[in-house]
Amino acid sequence: MEKIASFTIDHIKLQPGIYVSRKDTVGAEVITTFDLRMTSPNEEPVMNTAEVHTIEHLGATFLRNHPQYKDRTIYFGPMGCRTGFYLLLAGDLSSRDIVPLIREMYEFIRDFEGQVPGADPKDCGNYLDMNLGMAKYLAKKYLEEVLDRIDDSRLIYPQ
Repeated sequence: MEKIASFTIDHIKLQPGIYVSRKDTVGAEVITTFDLRMTSPNEEPVMNTAEVHTIEHLGATFLRNHPQYKDRTIYFGPMGCRTGFYLLLAGDLSSRDIVPLIREMYEFIRDFEGQVPGADPKDCGNYLDMNLGMAKYLAKKYLEEVLDRIDDSRLIYPQ
């Protein structure tokens, strides 16, 4: 079997950032898959499931309510390796195109107060596995260490 594209990225060189993982055509529409890498693979500890789950709920809620992107959002969810998230958007987009959106989303997560949307037994299959404090901490870290000073080295996969 052929390796899938995401397994051909050099994870030893990969640093936190926003990367175009792939582009697919569905009918006449291009779907762009973004790799929102929050931790340095195989260097930093992976994120725990509780904070990943919280970021997923908050990020999906933010994106599905965003005035410009709500109808373009196909999917937002965690990577199995727990080093980041995948975001699928309708449109032929670059990493730089979505920096403002991702900054806004992580500011929303960093500043969120109250009950996490969908953190209720009738809305979620594992509603107790949430950690808002750590989700906010990780959002702040991603903003400060990556998004606030992002450049091409964090927007284009390393060779």
